[in-house]
Amino acid sequence: MEPNEAQELQEQAEHAEHEKTLRPVALTMTILAVLVAVVTVLGHRTHTEAILNQTRAAVEQNKVADEWAFYQAHKIRANDTDLASDLMGVMAIANKDEAKKKAKSYADHQQKWAADLKESEDKAHEKEKKVSEYEERVEKAEARADRFDLGEVLLEIGLVITSITLLTRRRAYWFAGLCFSAAGIVAAVLGLLLS
Repeated sequence: MEPNEAQELQEQAEHAEHEKTLRPVALTMTILAVLVAVVTVLGHRTHTEAILNQTRAAVEQNKVADEWAFYQAHKIRANDTDLASDLMGVMAIANKDEAKKKAKSYADHQQKWAADLKESEDKAHEKEKKVSEYEERVEKAEARADRFDLGEVLLEIGLVITSITLLTRRRAYWFAGLCFSAAGIVAAVLGLLLS
């Protein structure tokens, strides 16, 4: 065996030894990459959930506005009928029978509109509760999404710092990357627990 070949074999043996010590680092990087992907998907889905609930809240808010407009229309009609009834009471009317029929008709309308007013008001309050429920869901989804985003960032930082270990062969970077990754995992778990 020539001296060159012996030196090459020794270098290859040293290189193989370095690769064995870096296997845990490579495995860690693979696991971190999967965790980053999972947390990213969770974050995207949570952001989508928040947007959908915001849209639902806006739709319900429009329904609330419509219901209050309907309530106001009933209120105006009731007031107009009340005024017409009062006016008929103070005027001298030639046809008393016709006036009594109109007065009864106005009284019947007043009763119906009073019930309609109460129903419209109840519906509006019901829809306002729905809006509040959707707004609460939005707040919860945004809080969860914030945790997932933080977890994603910390996991990505951990992955990058861990990868520096492969270049420098210094385990300090691996441990630092693991610390950032652990913090990212905690943030993501907190996002899951807020569900």
